[in-house]
Amino acid sequence: MALARAARLILVGAPGAGKGTQTERLIKRFPELSSISSGDLLRKNVRERTPLGIQAESKMKTGALVSDTMILRLIVNELTKRGWITENSIRPYTVYSTSLSMGANTTVDHVFMPSAMRSDNFTHSDDPAASFILDGFPRTATQAYQLDDLIPINLVINIDTPSDIIIDRICNRWVHAPSGRVYNTTFNAPRVKGKDDVTGESLTRREDDKPEVWQARLKAFKATSQSLLEHYDKLGVLWTVKGNSSDEITPKIVAEFGKRFGSPKN
Repeated sequence: MALARAARLILVGAPGAGKGTQTERLIKRFPELSSISSGDLLRKNVRERTPLGIQAESKMKTGALVSDTMILRLIVNELTKRGWITENSIRPYTVYSTSLSMGANTTVDHVFMPSAMRSDNFTHSDDPAASFILDGFPRTATQAYQLDDLIPINLVINIDTPSDIIIDRICNRWVHAPSGRVYNTTFNAPRVKGKDDVTGESLTRREDDKPEVWQARLKAFKATSQSLLEHYDKLGVLWTVKGNSSDEITPKIVAEFGKRFGSPKN
């Protein structure tokens, strides 16, 4: 299905709710969509030794968290490179530049001034090809406010799956470690109990696939996501979908997404 305008999308859901699965299915159904992963962008910059990547790597080596400002700059750079946002009045920059001079006391925030990270400095494209799902950011209301200053998100999908369903799904999960194949004794059981379908090798459980671990993760998610969802609800872009499985949820998301962004000719 072709899109009529740009979709700038965020999926919100508890760990194990199937955000990755829904992202893959949406991109397959709507080819103009791309996934923009903050984690992938960070790893790419570290690998390619960009100024921002060097700065981030030094923080990670000390055990410090990468700042929201750094993540936002990664997103700015990626969207600018793709032509999906355009700088209006400030001198263009790129975190991939090899001509930047960074002294011992120079940080990325000295090179790229925070005043440049304002929505009035950017024009965003409404071309359908500029459609994306932003993965990994924002996770909190504070980060959402910061993102608002960069580009307007026009749909936030809240995937609402009951916690007991998620815990049951995770705790019945078995994996073939060498290949990464995943089984579930509830809905995707191996042909032979405890054995990989392809190799016949033994399946194992991940160390953190324990009920108490996941109960804590789900509790933490609920605590941080409430204000995030309230923020986007006030902006009028929040839509909640309920379901117990990805197969139940996908048709609802596809229908709503198509209704909002699909071309009338489809």
